[in-house]
Amino acid sequence: MKIEYLKTVGSTNEYLKNLIEARENIAVFSDVQTGGRGTKGRSFLSDMGGVYFSILTFYSDMVPANAFRIMTHAAVAVCRTVQHFGITPAVKWPNDVRAADKKIAGILIENGLRSGSIDYSIVGIGLNVSNDVARLGGIAVGMKDFLPAPPAVDEVRSVLLANYLRPSAFEEYLSFVHFLGEEIDVAESEAHYTAVARRILGDGRLEIETKDGELRILSDAEITLRPKEQK
Repeated sequence: MKIEYLKTVGSTNEYLKNLIEARENIAVFSDVQTGGRGTKGRSFLSDMGGVYFSILTFYSDMVPANAFRIMTHAAVAVCRTVQHFGITPAVKWPNDVRAADKKIAGILIENGLRSGSIDYSIVGIGLNVSNDVARLGGIAVGMKDFLPAPPAVDEVRSVLLANYLRPSAFEEYLSFVHFLGEEIDVAESEAHYTAVARRILGDGRLEIETKDGELRILSDAEITLRPKEQK
């Protein structure tokens, strides 16, 4: 696999989109992203001191029903990496990795289809290491906040890439999901309500139980874990 290291780029995902026609698996790291993106069009703060990584992978037989496994694999790679440095991670459905109830990493996946199958994926990962996340208002945290001294960004990059290139199982992803059985606040379209998270299905949907006992399946919603004092 080809690996590139950049000083600055608008977005590592966007950079790889320009290389799709070469039909080559490639990974790219950048010191800084000036236009880092998260899910649903949100920006992703990408200052010096973080790990900003995207990988372009082509598939020969990936059916769309297995698309969620691309995301679970990326989340597992991040969780393994954080654990390697002695930090306890947790996955918030569907694509945030957290530590101490704050976001330590984000994942953005963009897939391309051909003849009804997933032709390629671009997986983007932003991992906070020693970058300044204070201006995010307390919702994010960096690896430096858990360690006597922050690890070198180059070391974190190497560990993350090695973990991404190792295979993973759906059960390993679930081992990092700690909110099942807990109350969550759900924002779905115009509706806002409280429910209990029951399970994550193999296709990535979340099964919840509402206060009146109805089981519902969510495919696209915002969830927030409820502080214990609110339960």
